[in-house]
Amino acid sequence: MTLKSDQNNNTLENITITPEQVQFWDKEHIIHPWSDLSDSPPDMTQIQKAKGIYLEDGHGNKMIDGPGGMWCVNIGYGRREMADAIANQIMTMTYSSPWFTSNQPSALLGKRIAEKTPGDLNSMVFTNGGSDAVDTALRFVMYRNNILGRPEKKQILCREKGYHGSSFLAASVSGTGREHDRRFMDTHEDIVQMLPNINPYLRPEGMSAEDWCDAKVKDMEDRILSVGADKIGAFIAEPILSSGGVIIPPPGYHKRTRELCRQYDIVYISDEVVTAFGRLGHWFASEAVFGIIPDIITCAKGLTSGYVPMGAAIISDALMKDFDKSGDVARPFTNGYTYSGHPVAATAALTNMDIMEREGILDHVQDVAPHFQQRLRDIGDKYDIIGDARGEGLLGCLEGVAASGVSEEKKLQIDSNFGYMMDEACEKRGLLVRPIINMCVFSPPLIITHDEIDAMFNILEEAVIEVQDKLKS
Repeated sequence: MTLKSDQNNNTLENITITPEQVQFWDKEHIIHPWSDLSDSPPDMTQIQKAKGIYLEDGHGNKMIDGPGGMWCVNIGYGRREMADAIANQIMTMTYSSPWFTSNQPSALLGKRIAEKTPGDLNSMVFTNGGSDAVDTALRFVMYRNNILGRPEKKQILCREKGYHGSSFLAASVSGTGREHDRRFMDTHEDIVQMLPNINPYLRPEGMSAEDWCDAKVKDMEDRILSVGADKIGAFIAEPILSSGGVIIPPPGYHKRTRELCRQYDIVYISDEVVTAFGRLGHWFASEAVFGIIPDIITCAKGLTSGYVPMGAAIISDALMKDFDKSGDVARPFTNGYTYSGHPVAATAALTNMDIMEREGILDHVQDVAPHFQQRLRDIGDKYDIIGDARGEGLLGCLEGVAASGVSEEKKLQIDSNFGYMMDEACEKRGLLVRPIINMCVFSPPLIITHDEIDAMFNILEEAVIEVQDKLKS
């Protein structure tokens, strides 16, 4: 990379920036998410270029992007159509204040999204990303209950291993279960009701998935009854708990918890920040995959395929109608962002949707997902070190486990380092994955082909063999 200096400074020549310089500046100045600030910054993989499903580091090494950015680059990298649309919008009209004006791209995007949502979810607040989409949804629930004269109905049901964001309120309802995530960070615990882990992999030996589902639904109803339905405002749930390790609730769980929310007048928020916009082969997964129509859906990530930041909280007509009863006194919903409905972000989202529709990307996901999932499960069946291989659509997770008879030292290595060992073994072979303690997860761009899926899982299998051999030696 070269950087041309301003003519007013002392350096007039072009400066060649080396990967080593970038790494130095990064370590000196950038605090990355989830950094241990008491330790020296690690050397991060430096991404220089990207095209399609591939990344290239600062030294020219090419890698498959297993995580799809951060569950987000759904249409792949380097789309000229996206670049042109974003540039044209910047030159036409860069910004308009959502407080005082409207703009064509955001209004059109609202219409397009409402045509794809399930049921009567037609009104939306555009946000900067997923965390503030969740904040908006939760604040809306609290605002609504204040309007309806129910100021005590503010408790939020959420789930262990769920992840909903890094802002204060979104982090408060996240239960990733990873102690180091929350140990030194304050959260708003007085409004949170955390439900136990729903991962079917953890059910007792001999317990059926149906009985596990019964137990998890009972956990939720017992909590509602113990706290009091008049105190609980919302239940927030990812259709698939992505950052918790691609946890798929047992069959029937979503429908039954949705019914509990109806029964006890609790707003159901479906956090589709990961699953919306094609990850499971549909615009939204709540109804199409899991058979439920939520009261609110949050989305981000795949909304623009990561080309620019944007999210949304999408609210049902049924909830919006409650405000018809509020009388003549103004009761503003004082929530919003400088960049709500940003015209450039909205243009990126519209172009992203155009590409997905024109290229049949949702159908493509449905076509290749069975092969993706079969390759995933084949690895789980073949290697002792894999305790669970799970996924849905183009989401996958390999969870490491210690075999019986393994020493406590080796067991600790697997429990603590399996994900990172897999990450290292995969990267040197040309694949990035996302390590999460004893798991590695992946969610590649949705344009991945059948042959590229095979290339990805061939690398994953080689990495599993290497890690298993190391942990046995």
